[in-house]
Amino acid sequence: MLPDPDIRRHLLREEGEVIVDEVRHHWVVFVVPVIEATVAVAVLGASALVRVDLAWVPLAVGLALLGHAAWRALGEHMDRFVITNMRVFRVHGVFSRQLATMPLTRILDITVRRPLQGRVLGYGHFCFESAAQEQGLRDIRFVGRPDERDLSIQRVVQRSGLRGRRQDQHYN
Repeated sequence: MLPDPDIRRHLLREEGEVIVDEVRHHWVVFVVPVIEATVAVAVLGASALVRVDLAWVPLAVGLALLGHAAWRALGEHMDRFVITNMRVFRVHGVFSRQLATMPLTRILDITVRRPLQGRVLGYGHFCFESAAQEQGLRDIRFVGRPDERDLSIQRVVQRSGLRGRRQDQHYN
C-alpha cells in the first residue's frame, strides 16, 4: 500500500553484492506523526462545532496537520539503512531520493549510542567514523536492535577480510 524505496536496484549484482540487513526505523519514529494525525482529526471534528462562516479555519488547519503527519510518516517509512557484503548505504527521501554510500573499507569506527528511552524501547543511534567525515552516513538514528545490527556489520567486515584475523599472542 505504501511506496517502497526499492533497495535492490541499488545493488551491484554483477559484483556479487548481497543484502545482509535492511534496517527500517524503529516504530518510535511514528509516535509524533500519529499524535499529530490524532490532533488533526480532533481539529477536523471541531470544525463541525464552529459557525459555518468560520468552519473553513479549523478545516484548513486540520487538513494541513493531517497532510504534515502523513508526509513525516512517509518520510520515515522511505528512510532505509542497508548493510551489504561490500558496503553500507542509506536511501531516503519521498519525491527526491538521496543515496549515501560507504564502502566497508572506509569504516574506521562505529559508535552505538543507546539513550535511556532507547534502552527501554529497543533502539539506538549509530555514528560512523570514516576517513571522510562529511558524508550522509555519519549518523543513523532510531535503529531497532542496535547491538545485533552492530554485530552484523562487524561480522561482514571480518568476513570480508578487511581486518586481520585475531591471532593468539604468547608473551614470554
